[in-house]
Amino acid sequence: MGPEGSVEMTETANGHPVLPDGNGGYGPCPELLTEDEAVMYLRLDSTGVRDPRQSLRFYREKGLLKATRVGRCLRYRRIELDRLLERLTKTRNR
Repeated sequence: MGPEGSVEMTETANGHPVLPDGNGGYGPCPELLTEDEAVMYLRLDSTGVRDPRQSLRFYREKGLLKATRVGRCLRYRRIELDRLLERLTKTRNR
């Protein structure tokens, strides 16, 4: 755990991202993430956001984040989450 109880996300030696596996360790970050995994990837769960899923919905509705429907569930391609971070970084650095 990082400061203030946040979950730290790290990378493997070859630079691939990992996510907490729920057992105190880390596992490889998949290319297609569930909503909960997307929340962890973006660290919305550790930033004091009251409803992290609502944040994902907000970004989708604003056209900043693309989701993929697989069956009844929404999934997020990791590359789309990285694009969101790029967009937000560019917007805030202007």
